[in-house]
Amino acid sequence: MNFQWYPGHMAKAKRMMQEDIKLIDVVIELVDARIPYSSKNPDIDVLAKNKSRVILLNKCDMSDQRYNTAWKEYFEAKGYFVALVNSKSGSGVKQVQDIVNKACEAKIERDRRKGILNRPVRAMIVGIPNVGKSTFINSFVGKASTKTGNKPGVTKGKQWIRLSKFTELLDTPGILWPKFEDQSVGLRLALIGSINDNIIDTTNLSLELIMILKKHYPEVLTNRYGIEKVEVEDNLKGASKVLEKIALKRSCLLKGGEPDMDRAANMIIDDFRSIKLGNITLEFPSDMKDKAEVSKSNKKEIKVNTENVKTDIIEVEEKTEDVKTVEA
Repeated sequence: MNFQWYPGHMAKAKRMMQEDIKLIDVVIELVDARIPYSSKNPDIDVLAKNKSRVILLNKCDMSDQRYNTAWKEYFEAKGYFVALVNSKSGSGVKQVQDIVNKACEAKIERDRRKGILNRPVRAMIVGIPNVGKSTFINSFVGKASTKTGNKPGVTKGKQWIRLSKFTELLDTPGILWPKFEDQSVGLRLALIGSINDNIIDTTNLSLELIMILKKHYPEVLTNRYGIEKVEVEDNLKGASKVLEKIALKRSCLLKGGEPDMDRAANMIIDDFRSIKLGNITLEFPSDMKDKAEVSKSNKKEIKVNTENVKTDIIEVEEKTEDVKTVEA
């Protein structure tokens, strides 16, 4: 499957953020704790260069608790200030103000030395669609200050929110980036609902989810849907057999008793998103080490190949000179 979604309003939002970033002291980025790496927008790293950075692992109540701390440590090791939050319940939200203050200590000290006292810290809050920014802000502020919804793209324009005399918050629309170089990133974004479902083949998406679950959470499908544990190939064909069994078990049927694969697919995706399958994380910090090693290996191989090309050119030039000498 090919995943890509970058509507016009996202390009406009990015331009707007580029204009406003000069006013900002700290950038707060929400990521989804189920896919912390894939839900972190790489464009923000370029946009927020030289700014203090805070990462909030939101929806940590939906992810596998075993990996939440590991992801927190992963980002802290890269220099971010990090917190685990559950915006709906408010868990972890109160500590965010202290983390923002800590991230801006250097800025506050510079202001103090210049004789500027009590100038509010200006924070920009960013994140991909459907990551829960509006819900977080409402919980952070303590009142319904922004619109919320369970569809990507509810926030369409920017808005400043006065949190206190010490902090001002600039909300921004959720944006993705123009091209997913790694389609597994697009897959994970589609699974959590950050890509418009109307452009996704949900049946194929459910097959990808089944393959992930069979690898990392092998008991989940058996426990949830009451199907017998099936030993099938770890590919789309094997996942399709599992989906068919779930459709039959849950009476997702077409006329004539044939399994309704589309209906069963939608059910599985909805169950994942509503935590009915349990607390599930779809990517792990160890994956990032593997990605880094592959990237390093690829760069080394490219360098070697380039050197070989240069050698070949030299050899060709030498042979050409030899030919000229004979002719002379």
